[in-house]
Amino acid sequence: MATMSDRPGLFSRLFGRTKPELEPEPQRHIHDEEAWLSPLYERDAQDESDFPPTPPQHPHLYPPFAVAGETLPLPPAPKKHTRGWWISRGIAAFLFLFILIVGWLLVTAPLSKSLQPIAPPEITLLAADGTPIARNGAVVAAPVEVKKLPPHVVDAFIAIEDRRFYSHWGIDPRGIARAVWSNITRGKTQGGSTITQQLAKFTFLTPEQNLGRKAREALIALWLEAWLTKDQILERYLSNAYFGDNCYGLRAASMHYFYRQPEKLRPEQAAMLAGMLKAPSAYAPTQHPQAAEKRMRVVLQTMVETGYLTQAEIDRMPTPHVDVREAGDDLPTGTYFADWALPQARRLSEVGYSRQTITTTLDSRLQAAARNAINRAALGKAQVALVAMRPNGEVVAMIGGKDYEKSPFNRATQARRQPGSTFKLFVYLAALEKGWRPDDTIDNSQITTGSYRPSNASGNYSPTITLEDAFARSSNVAAVRLLRDVGDDAVIRVARKLGVASPLAEGDPSLALGTSTMTLMELTAAYAGVAANEFPAQPRAFTAEEPGWFDWLWSSKSSLSSREHDDMEDLLRGAINHGTGRAAMLNVANFGKTGTTQDNRDALFIGYAGGLVVGVWIGNDDNTPLGNVHGGSVPARIWRDFMAQALGSKAVPGPSRPSPSPNPSGPIVPLDIPNLDDLPLGDTKLKLDPNGASITTSIDGKPVDVRIDQNGLRLEPSPKPSAQLQGAAP
Repeated sequence: MATMSDRPGLFSRLFGRTKPELEPEPQRHIHDEEAWLSPLYERDAQDESDFPPTPPQHPHLYPPFAVAGETLPLPPAPKKHTRGWWISRGIAAFLFLFILIVGWLLVTAPLSKSLQPIAPPEITLLAADGTPIARNGAVVAAPVEVKKLPPHVVDAFIAIEDRRFYSHWGIDPRGIARAVWSNITRGKTQGGSTITQQLAKFTFLTPEQNLGRKAREALIALWLEAWLTKDQILERYLSNAYFGDNCYGLRAASMHYFYRQPEKLRPEQAAMLAGMLKAPSAYAPTQHPQAAEKRMRVVLQTMVETGYLTQAEIDRMPTPHVDVREAGDDLPTGTYFADWALPQARRLSEVGYSRQTITTTLDSRLQAAARNAINRAALGKAQVALVAMRPNGEVVAMIGGKDYEKSPFNRATQARRQPGSTFKLFVYLAALEKGWRPDDTIDNSQITTGSYRPSNASGNYSPTITLEDAFARSSNVAAVRLLRDVGDDAVIRVARKLGVASPLAEGDPSLALGTSTMTLMELTAAYAGVAANEFPAQPRAFTAEEPGWFDWLWSSKSSLSSREHDDMEDLLRGAINHGTGRAAMLNVANFGKTGTTQDNRDALFIGYAGGLVVGVWIGNDDNTPLGNVHGGSVPARIWRDFMAQALGSKAVPGPSRPSPSPNPSGPIVPLDIPNLDDLPLGDTKLKLDPNGASITTSIDGKPVDVRIDQNGLRLEPSPKPSAQLQGAAP
């Protein structure tokens, strides 16, 4: 009969070796009936009879409640990890780290990125009539294929940039060691990056110089080598490298400098292009021909050292002739409008290497009219901005400042300034939505809201005032009371519906007077939404596609009711015809609102007429006061000057009012007369005739007639007095 010591125990069955015999193994504490069937010890009835229970050998190891005569096991001996255990754990850790690295690369460095041009391709922006207005972007061309290039073209780049390109795995330890040794012994900075590392650097990484970036560069280089062939890596490198003169890629550089395709480059031309990669701007033959030739000779000598050419061959090679045939023009790389439109153009353009030409919504004639109106205005040292758009949001003219060359900061799209009373549009719209009407009255006396005490700019107050007059005269106390009545949440909701995205102060009564900042573009687009009665109007530089029925079905556009829209236009018309905006009055239906901020730091006029919505802002960049300039003065006159040029004789008459009956049921609209406050006082004569009136006065010493008739207001030179009248007494 086999004894228990002859049988393999659990330890040996599991681990394949004998348990170390430190001391006799005690039997576990188990009931006799369980022991007969215990699979762990493989004991049967006969075994149990042959081997009676052994008394405990270590009584001090058992708990005090142990039963005498029964055995309990010793604590298990500490496990010793074998070499195989450590190897398996090491492999698992390596695989986990590898998965993390691959996941990071898939997220941060997709292979498709190396197929795209490293710099945005050149885009030429055209005005709506086809006139070029700006050209921006890099000179790029189609990628090259290594198999189609002459051997000497590939050899030139391999020789000077990475001699062991076809033998290393993305990182060249010998090249790195050589670069370090050269830096130490010669004091000369020498790069040790391979072509694969350079591709990783300018395709996936930022130009920062630190150890972290170098480590990421090495990882991406190894990853590129694992997924791409050597020729694919070289093709992507040559197609994206920078060659100076704003040229990216071998094909663009070859056409720019030599006016030939890279497949037809001669050895000396290829050597000159390869030599430029070290310092493209310093070795560009168009800028530094002598340095470019010297660098070309270095490349050719390197090709001799690597066995690609012989000394006799390079001695016979001439200096290549630079042949730049691109048409030179004075087209700017940026304007106020172009800088704003270019990001939209990038989103609309196809991703690729080809140059593109895109037509914008800019109207050349209207842009010239805007510049003329700005140049004729008395601005002093103040800055100015103007934006003109269609009611659907298509921008047709833009002025972002006095001079783009001196200050490219766009005050129409980037400057966030207080809109002043032009913000009252949203307050009154919220009131109209709540049921207020233009002829309803509101308290126009002084008011105190907490610590805030607004005042009217004119200093005039009254017990009551109609909404129409309050809007026309730009009553501040009436606007604050109206805000309190409708609630600032309703005003903010209206502003959001009209497209205002800037932060708006909640719980602040001064919100009614336009103390929250926003851009002129944002504010003008809100007025465009009112003009079209469809909002929000999204400002854009390119014509939108015609919406389909599905787009129309899911459109998020809103509109006012007919009553609300008509009432709002009555308020806007009154602000020009007999309110603070009289200096902007035209001979066609015109609608607008003036705005002036505290201490005259900002002056604005926003309005629309004849299918154009125009916003004008004047202010100082340092936010200092403007003096006597306010929204109804210079901005209103700039607006009118631009509109007069833009609309001209082609102005579409506004909807005429119905003729009043002998006993009109509603209020009589005041006669639309211009503001005569700016006319000189003194020697002024008024003449009336059946067709209108003429005011004879002088401006800057020159006699002029201000003519008012059914055609509107205009200035005419006064006729010279006759000889008989010159000597006559008045």
